[in-house]
This record gives sequence, structure tokens and C-alpha cells, in this order.
Amino acid sequence: MSLTLYGLKNCDTCKKALKSLEAAGKQVSFVDIRAEADLAAKVPGWLDAAGAKALVNNRSTTWRGLSDDDKAKAETVEVSGLLIAYPTLIKRPVIEAGGSVYVGWTKAVEGELT
Repeated sequence: MSLTLYGLKNCDTCKKALKSLEAAGKQVSFVDIRAEADLAAKVPGWLDAAGAKALVNNRSTTWRGLSDDDKAKAETVEVSGLLIAYPTLIKRPVIEAGGSVYVGWTKAVEGELT
């Protein structure tokens, strides 16, 4: 099974996930969410699979810089547009494995994928 890891090249968590997956012998494609990802096509599916609560990184610098109106959108159907407009709001990494979507690099995700 090939995996696609969506993240940022300078993100330590993404680097750690990529390194662990490759060490486990997994074939991993890396896609930079700012430069290469088609977020308009990907974000709705990720939201369906993982939910907004898991996908929105409300601890990020980008989140702290948003207006209260934009932060309120994270609780509504408008969250998709917010994540597309601000890719760094997406909790990283997002990993597509077959038909599954994993958000973040937790022990549980690592255990399932490695």
C-alpha cells in the first residue's frame, strides 16, 4: 500500500512521520500542502473522513492571527474555505493510506501505519 503524506517541508512532525514510515519500509509520497496540494479537491474529503475538530490546528500561529469571525467559521460548514485559504491551519501531517485518512502523528497513527 502506498501512502501520501501531506505536510510542510519544514515541519518537524512531518519529517518525523516521513522518516518513521520510510524506516518501516513504506512507500511514501510527500506533498507540500502550500505549494503542491490541490486543497479544493482534498479538504472536503478530509473533513468527511476526519472531521473539522481533528483537521483544524487551533494551536497554530495562523489560528492565533485569525479574526474572531474567521475562527467562528471553524465551527460551521465554511471551515472548508478557511482551510483552503489558510493551508497552515491544517493539522499536520495528513496521511492518505488506501481509503483511510489519518491526521496528526500520534502513537496510535504510528502504530497503525508502521
